Parts: sequence; structure tokens; C-alpha cells
Amino acid sequence: MSEEITVERQTIRDQARAALGNRNLIFVGLMGAGKSVIGRLVAQTLGIPFIDTDAEIESVSRMTIAELFSQYGETEFRALETRVVERLLKHGPRVVSTGGGAFINEATRAQIKQGGLSIWLNADLDTLWDRVNRRDHRPLLKTENPRQTLENLMIQRYPIYAEADLTVMSVNIRKELMANEVLQAIAGLAQEGDTE
Repeated sequence: MSEEITVERQTIRDQARAALGNRNLIFVGLMGAGKSVIGRLVAQTLGIPFIDTDAEIESVSRMTIAELFSQYGETEFRALETRVVERLLKHGPRVVSTGGGAFINEATRAQIKQGGLSIWLNADLDTLWDRVNRRDHRPLLKTENPRQTLENLMIQRYPIYAEADLTVMSVNIRKELMANEVLQAIAGLAQEGDTE
């Protein structure tokens, strides 16, 4: 039975890799959706590089995201994010995990749409809150009622995230199973004939 599962996983991986071609795979969604964790696993499975835009921004600026927000404000941060995303999407294929606000920014969203295949990891409020409540490094949640802030972000951003090419529900299952859900969604494109 385990050999059948392995063959099935290899088939899904091969179909996903073929459907992606030379395009980048770009994860979008709110904080806590699992973009970095799942993105890294998907990249490993597909055998292509993984890049987290937040980590890249911190590297080029030599500041944390929280420090950037604090010192320069969200507008300047988004401008830097747009430049970093533009640079990262010039080459592919690679898996790119974006910050929660990247796809909301119109200029960055246009780059993502041109730069590859976007996939929205969609999660409900309880799932997101359970994940982000464990750490306090999220600048947008440093409010009096962070759970309400998170819900407000969902209301504002989900209609825009819905513009992504693919949507996969991010649920509390093993991360390997979540990565497989993403691969199946991409592999489904090959079956639909969308192999650009």
C-alpha cells in the first residue's frame, strides 16, 4: 500500500511540475495561512528554489519587518516590498512566499499576476488566530484587539486574494498533507490543459 502512495505522490509531483513549467509559484494570503512553511515544502518536492519575500526584505534592508514598519511606515515598506517582489519574479521557476499585504498592493499584485502562478492559502479566522496568537512579531496586530484586527484584515483582503489563480484551504492538518493539497491543485491545471 505504501508503494502505491509513493507512486501516486510522484505522479502528482510530476504533473504539478509539468503544469508549472518555467513559471514561478507565488503564495499569497494572510499572516498565519502557512505560506512560508507550505511554500518551502512544495519547493523541496518540486526541486526548485524557495524564497520568502519577508526574509529577503529583511536581508536587503538589514532590518526586521517590525523595525521597517516602525521606522518608515507601511507605505515605504510596501514600496520596498514591490521592488523586491519585482526582482525575485524576473527568474523562475521558483516558489515565492509573499507577505500578507503584498497581493493587496496594486503594483505588487500586477507583478505577481505577470510573474507566475499565484495560489491563495485561504484560512478561517479561528485557524489564523490560533497560529498568529503564539508569537507577537506581527506589526499589524499590535492593537488593542488583535483578533478583531485580524478579522478586519480578512474582510478587507479576502476579496482581493480571491483574484489568485488557485485557492487552497489552509487547515490544521500535517504540513506535508497541506503541501500535497497544493501540489494536487497545481497538477489539476495540467489536466485542464493550462500548461503554458
